[in-house]
Formats: sequence, structure tokens, C-alpha cells
Amino acid sequence: MAQFQFRPNGYLESIHKEIPRYDELQDEAAAATAGIEAREILELGIGTGETARRVLALHPGARLTAIDESLPMLDRAHEVLPDASLVVARLQDPLPPRRFDLVVSALVVHHLTRAEKRDLFARVAKVLGPGGRFVLADVVVPARPEDAVTPIEEGYDLPDPVDDQLAWLRETGFAAEVAWAAQDLAVVVATRL
Repeated sequence: MAQFQFRPNGYLESIHKEIPRYDELQDEAAAATAGIEAREILELGIGTGETARRVLALHPGARLTAIDESLPMLDRAHEVLPDASLVVARLQDPLPPRRFDLVVSALVVHHLTRAEKRDLFARVAKVLGPGGRFVLADVVVPARPEDAVTPIEEGYDLPDPVDDQLAWLRETGFAAEVAWAAQDLAVVVATRL
């Protein structure tokens, strides 16, 4: 995927070109948050706030904390979500030291190495209480090579097979399953045991 995550202007047009099922992925990610009472939500990589906007529509009383390493993206997210607590941070940095009911992430974790993904999943488990949910919507390495349709930038985009990610989530204390998948996109729901 092109490195447009740092440029909020034109972000949606660019991502729709690269990921034609972007809106479907976002809707499925939000739908995967239903069924729990989420008062405290953490978003990893808020970008322009597209995921948060959809998730908060299902959890209108929730308080949102979000991280992103791009100040321009955080500025744009703040325009859309002025009440959110937004923090400049990388996914490799410590997560906010609070307890959350729900953690969500869309189209950002695939930038991490395998070891960094495993570390992030363990840190997410620590900020979720029992029964808390982690929803991960991202690009994955599909089982069939012909399903790899999202453009990948060598050295920047590092997707992994969904089965590997499910195993890493289970290792860190989650019950995890695929809620939705289409070609090289997947939404994983992981519940903290």
C-alpha cells in the first residue's frame, strides 16, 4: 500500500483506489465490535478517524483514546472526533496505561514485523480486562496467491497469514476467530479470556 497514511488530504480517494472493498472492511470491523458494552475504547492507528467514527456510532456513550504516529493524521482525526483523547505514538510504543473494554485497529498492524505483531498482541491483552475485545481489520497474506490483490510496498507492508495471527493472539490469552474475510483482507475478533 502506498505510504499515504501521513497525508490526510486525498487519503480516502487513494485508499479506495488501492482497496476497493475499503468501506466493506470498515463496516465489518465496526460490526465486529457489537455485542459488548464498550465504555473505554482504544484505537491503534486512528488515521483520519474513519474506523472510530463507525465504531462510536455503535457505542455512542464510549470514551475514545487513540494513537497514531502521524501528527497530520491526528489533527484530521481531531476535526472529526473533537472529544477523543489523541496521542502521538507508534504501535511499538507502550500503550496508554489504562484498562479498555475494546481495542480496534484497521489497516495499520500489517506494517509491523512478525515479532512486533506478537509483542503488540501481548500488550493489547494487558490493557483489556477479561471479556474485553480486540478487533483487527487488516491486509493479510491469503491462502491462495491469486487473492493477493492489495498493492504491497516491499519493506513497508509486512502482512502475515491470518492463521499465524490467530495463533499469536491465542498464545497471548485470546479466543480468536475470523469474523469476515475477502481475498487478502480480514477482520479478526479476539476476546480476552
